[in-house]
Amino acid sequence: MIRTLPAAFAILLALGAVQAAAQSTADPARPLLKAQATVTGSVVRVGDLIDNAGIIANVAIFRAPDLGGTGTVPASAVIEAVRAHALVGLDTGGLDEVTVTRASRAIPVADIEHSVARALSTRFNLGAVKDISVNFERDPRVIYVEPDANGEPRVAQINFNPRSGQFDATLEIPTGAGNRGNLRLSGRAAATTDVVVVSRAIERGAVIKDSDLEVERRPRAEIGRDLVADRELAVGLAARKSLRPGQPLRNAELMKPELVQRNEIVTLVFEIPGVRLTVRGKATESGAEGDTISVVNEQSKRTLQGTVIGHGRVVVSSGSSRIAANLQPAPQTVRR
Repeated sequence: MIRTLPAAFAILLALGAVQAAAQSTADPARPLLKAQATVTGSVVRVGDLIDNAGIIANVAIFRAPDLGGTGTVPASAVIEAVRAHALVGLDTGGLDEVTVTRASRAIPVADIEHSVARALSTRFNLGAVKDISVNFERDPRVIYVEPDANGEPRVAQINFNPRSGQFDATLEIPTGAGNRGNLRLSGRAAATTDVVVVSRAIERGAVIKDSDLEVERRPRAEIGRDLVADRELAVGLAARKSLRPGQPLRNAELMKPELVQRNEIVTLVFEIPGVRLTVRGKATESGAEGDTISVVNEQSKRTLQGTVIGHGRVVVSSGSSRIAANLQPAPQTVRR
């Protein structure tokens, strides 16, 4: 059985609820110190550091960090700063300090380099922007501007000496609210290209592997001609001379791998239509596949010219009478 409350008691409950609601409306939430704050502009206001700051929220009390910077404010300093503005009952929440960061937009160094390279490309015909190397005399840092600063760095003026590569430039940097500031830079620039270079010391005659090579960008004016255009074209070839690390690789420094070494014992192959004979010989010079070298027939002791066809193999093509003569053993002295 559900019992109903007396009417007088119900009225008292209702009045209590109304009174509690009125008291809650009359007592605003207590001011509360924030642990972190992000500010825009050059000053820190009360409302940036304190929730429920009321009518003094827009009052400036500290100088803001530099653009992109972060600093801290002791809780005691905040209490002292708001005391003069009659803010009482500040709840610090046990915090000792507040971390304050100034909002900003970063302009990276890469954007500055790109702007200079683009100006050199269009005004001095220095080639494609991606192929222009820019080196500043003093390395610029990341530039921080106001968050509402729209636009990219723009070269207002630039001078360039093609012989020395020296340049001087004035850049306009967006700073916010439609304003722009100037930044002066100087350095050197050059048109570059991809170059195949040797990554380790390579001895003469050694066969080049892909791991022996790297691709680097080098100034065009320093590399000269006859360079290997693609590392894949060099893999499998041999070094015609000793190569040092960091050296740009040239076509004239490459050759086919030597399949026959000087003074090596080789197989001499004599060929005529329908006949193929082999004898031992000794190479008097080195040779790669397809090279013509001199070989001494160890039976006849005669020197022949043959073509290298493989590792330790040299083919000699001639008439049957000449082959027969070359195959004859050397004359022997008969003792009586």
